[in-house]
Amino acid sequence: MDTLFSSGVAVVDTVLKSTGGSVVVWSADPQAYSSEHERATRSNFAQRLAALKQFRFGGEYDAARDHENAPLYFVPSDTISSTQLARSLGISTLHDVFGGVVPHPFVATKAITHPLAGRAAACPDGWAPAFAAAVSDAVLDGYSAFSLEDARWAGRQLLESGPVRVKPVRATGGRGQTMVTDDEALDRCLAAMDESEIAVDGVVIEENLENPETYSVGQVIVDELIVSYYGRQRMTQDNQGQSVYGGSDLTLARGNFDALLAKTSPPPTLGLAIEQARRYHQAVIDCFPGFFASRVNYDVAQGVGAGGTWRSGVLEQSWRVGGATGAEMIAIESFWRDPALDRMRVSCFEAYGAAATIPADAQVHYRGIDKKTGHLTKYALQKPYDSDPT
Repeated sequence: MDTLFSSGVAVVDTVLKSTGGSVVVWSADPQAYSSEHERATRSNFAQRLAALKQFRFGGEYDAARDHENAPLYFVPSDTISSTQLARSLGISTLHDVFGGVVPHPFVATKAITHPLAGRAAACPDGWAPAFAAAVSDAVLDGYSAFSLEDARWAGRQLLESGPVRVKPVRATGGRGQTMVTDDEALDRCLAAMDESEIAVDGVVIEENLENPETYSVGQVIVDELIVSYYGRQRMTQDNQGQSVYGGSDLTLARGNFDALLAKTSPPPTLGLAIEQARRYHQAVIDCFPGFFASRVNYDVAQGVGAGGTWRSGVLEQSWRVGGATGAEMIAIESFWRDPALDRMRVSCFEAYGAAATIPADAQVHYRGIDKKTGHLTKYALQKPYDSDPT
């Protein structure tokens, strides 16, 4: 079976046609991605997918009740963390889910991006050492650690070359990361972390880039439709004044990544980002049997590392509804309804504060006051293809 990022025409051996069913949202973990704005956003996307597929929107999935209009198409809150769990829900292929399935929970986190801190380092069941070797030229320098002792060792090794970034593996949107420049700062940072969480989830210690640009490289598949894209991420300030993800400016094309490259001719630096994301994705397929996804997104950072060297590498992956999905959804709807359309530009935004100004032609998929986040508006805006992509 061809992979999502394959160069072939077909993406899967058999393409499924919509014959009636229900789209449901599902909270994979009630504690994760469960805020009011995240739940509302998922429901918005699920209803739009149901309309395209001519399915019924079935609301929140509940195993205790009989959902009408089978089969079910899931829009989960997170990557589904085991193939057994996916099968129990009736999810066996990428046509059953807007997101992805992994064989072990850690595979869905940024912990897989780097090698362990030494041969004797602690690691979870299912760890695949071959993955780090396969992506070594597609990621930044770094280590993943599952104990404080291993994290300290890893940090000290990297500090010999320059500043490093300490990254909790389940934090999103740039939150929770700390840049340290010496051993004492590293020790203080690690001491503030929960040792039991590190043992379960891990922590990433990675080289720090100065003033990096972060690019999104991704692909979505819904029935026969394949949409691939690249774009630049923007940062903004949340209601607490913290620098967080503020949206993305995407260039999207109908088809796989070869089609994207042919139709949009990205500059060489973006071409490198796309190649690194494809290599990372293929390594996941090769090293973690049971993985599949209909929505993939890879963050690729490019900037100046230690010694003034320009660096580029995949930071992490997302196989769930994410920050760029608002833009993805406009593209899916546009390509679905207009067979002649083959490329487009869409920007998505996360705007904090009650005074946020929203363009009249924006598609708003959330606007409200979240108990945790405060005033937040999430929207997407289609732009002329010949406009500035940034």
